[in-house]
Amino acid sequence: MRPADLHIDAARLRADIEHLASIGRREDQGIYRMAFSDGDMAAREWLLGRIEAAGLQAHQDGAANIHARLGWREDVAGVMAGSHIDTVPGAGHLDGALGVLCALEALRTLKESGLPLKRPLEATAFSDEEGRFGGLFGSQALAGQVTPESLHNARDLEGVTLVDAMTARGLDARAALHAQRPPGSIHAYVELHIEQGPILDRQGVAVGIVDAITGLFKWQVTLNGAANHAGTTPMNLRADAFQGLTEFAGQIDRVLEEHGGPASVATIGRVELHPGAANVVPGQAVFSLDVRDTDASTLERLAGAFQRTLAAIARRRGLMFEYEILSEIAPVPCARLVRNAVEAAVEKLGVDATHINSGAAHDAQVVAAVAPAGMIFVPSKEGRSHSSAEWTAWNDIEAGANVLLHTLHQLAG
Repeated sequence: MRPADLHIDAARLRADIEHLASIGRREDQGIYRMAFSDGDMAAREWLLGRIEAAGLQAHQDGAANIHARLGWREDVAGVMAGSHIDTVPGAGHLDGALGVLCALEALRTLKESGLPLKRPLEATAFSDEEGRFGGLFGSQALAGQVTPESLHNARDLEGVTLVDAMTARGLDARAALHAQRPPGSIHAYVELHIEQGPILDRQGVAVGIVDAITGLFKWQVTLNGAANHAGTTPMNLRADAFQGLTEFAGQIDRVLEEHGGPASVATIGRVELHPGAANVVPGQAVFSLDVRDTDASTLERLAGAFQRTLAAIARRRGLMFEYEILSEIAPVPCARLVRNAVEAAVEKLGVDATHINSGAAHDAQVVAAVAPAGMIFVPSKEGRSHSSAEWTAWNDIEAGANVLLHTLHQLAG
């Protein structure tokens, strides 16, 4: 077979996507495969079976990342592609799973083609990307970013620890400390993913060549005022924490315009008022602030601007404020090595494509710390994701899978 004739087996890939989508699906049509849950473990078992059926080498590392290997050699830096198969509660069927299954299909196709490869290939499913125990666990382990302390402290919203959840499945969480890949052992990493946003869908473009992956900081902000009677406390004598919050929310657009860039976004996604009674002036407002951009210096400017805005509002309204940093992720530019390979694949296949940034965090962002990494996006219908309404047209999936196939062949062949 000539490289130009390479093409994925569309029927086989579609059957895999549909079968994996049935694992963990409930009556509400959402998929429930949270990390190390029954659904996740069933999906893992199925995936290992598909790897073995393809005649590929199956490997599970200390972080329970699952790898399908083709032409594996320890002494040659390999090319890796993948994503994750765990989900948020009530998820759609493509987030993460599409990248894993397209990578697996690419390896099967290359194995069947008989074309020579200079580098080993891996299709990888990373553990707990979606965050039951914090998120990006598997890729962080591979990149050497997991510590004994982080393993010990990781727990879900119900208080179940990562250590206990893995132990219940016959896995040793401490083995994740040994999942780190040696420096230089990964030549390149490529992740195919649904966009999870509306840009490609609105532009009618089949493939996005990702230039950069957003960074973020996430705060929990607390405004403390004074709870008081809603009827007897004059407006000018109130220390109303909710009024402070609403004023701050109204300042977000200004802060982004003055201190951000074209890719800057900020979101207040959760609010709690205390004491939370209809006839009581709120004495405390607790809310989340999620701020994202693809430029690290822009994120730093925005953090300072939001702090100053909170301080000014608190002084003016007689409030006290504090904030806790819940997470910080640095933005990552995609490697030129990978972008060049994706661009060449797009040109070879004649696929309609555009350059785009990722507004969501991905395993590629973590792997980029130890290897050149890049991403390929396919459209999300109406930008929907993390929902049973998540959908990508089949012709776009097939186009993206073939772009991934040719990208991997160029990087490994």
